[in-house]
Amino acid sequence: MTTAEAKLKERIKELTCLYDVTSIIVNSDYDELETSLEAIAYCLKKAWQFENDSEVFFTCGNYTVRTKKYNAKMVELSSNIKVFNKIDGHIKVGYPADKYSISDFLIEEQTLLDNVSLAVGNLLERKQIRDSEASVKRQMERTDRLYILGEITAGIAHELNTPLANILGFAELLADKMTDNQAIRDLEKIIDNTIFSREIVKKLMFFACEMPQEMKIVELNAVVENVLKLLQPSLQEKKIKLIKSFNKENIKLKADTVQLTQVLFNLIMNAVYYSPENGQIAVQVTEKSKKIQILISDEGLGIPKKNEDKVFEPFFTTKPLGEGSGLGLSVVHGIINSHKGVIMHKSNNPKGTIFTVDFPKL
Repeated sequence: MTTAEAKLKERIKELTCLYDVTSIIVNSDYDELETSLEAIAYCLKKAWQFENDSEVFFTCGNYTVRTKKYNAKMVELSSNIKVFNKIDGHIKVGYPADKYSISDFLIEEQTLLDNVSLAVGNLLERKQIRDSEASVKRQMERTDRLYILGEITAGIAHELNTPLANILGFAELLADKMTDNQAIRDLEKIIDNTIFSREIVKKLMFFACEMPQEMKIVELNAVVENVLKLLQPSLQEKKIKLIKSFNKENIKLKADTVQLTQVLFNLIMNAVYYSPENGQIAVQVTEKSKKIQILISDEGLGIPKKNEDKVFEPFFTTKPLGEGSGLGLSVVHGIINSHKGVIMHKSNNPKGTIFTVDFPKL
């Protein structure tokens, strides 16, 4: 390329490419980012001196985009994509190695590639910021919702306690005085259902953090082992392989032993329930510098996206009618919250769910 006209033509192509890339980025849908990256790739292809032979390859984060004839054996220019000052991928533009050499690229083409890489990095940064803000917003909304539910359920639990105690007391008095066998059987049903209702109220009070706690130093490893022994028949029934690990022999935690046992029992029992036969459950206890973490993973179907924000709400359950009250995880959330801990869940790869519980260290 020697003529001024040819050089001008190349500069116009480069400027057009930058303009088009900017327009694509401005109008990008963050939920369909791969489409935008594909459009940028074809803009770059047209900006090169020998555009009919140029091919483009993108890799950044979870995205990989390439034009039709790209292959790894091409002679190419490359530029790193940085997201928050860390290399997160690169863009390559190449020619067939049998027709071209590195000297066939223009200096200005490397500059263009660097500018596009910078623009793509900025786009990915904005997406991460958007996703992070959306996640924080959902977390705050869920926390507010659970706080309001806690206030409501605490009031309901207190209001129900007195009439349930009266029903139970008078039913037991009547049962002692009755001689008719049918009437006694009916009263026993009343007593059984009242006790069941009282247990529901107790779980509501756990969720609302209204139950008195007996906080003391407990050996967490021993509590976990005891819960696993209790659940051994359920594990054997479904032929589930259990993998347990403790990063230290003696991990101590300040907690209410009964409530801590209830948390572990609920989480591991849920993992067993949703695991397929011959599946695998992992229970990991890790003491870190500032926290103690319990991780419980299964290989079930996982939590559908539409239910991710509902799992800790009272009376929400995906179990069939009669198999769950929907209070297990809400009680777990209340207990962990009262221990100043945090519970989170995420998908397990390739399938299933991971629940993570973080307690403050002594």
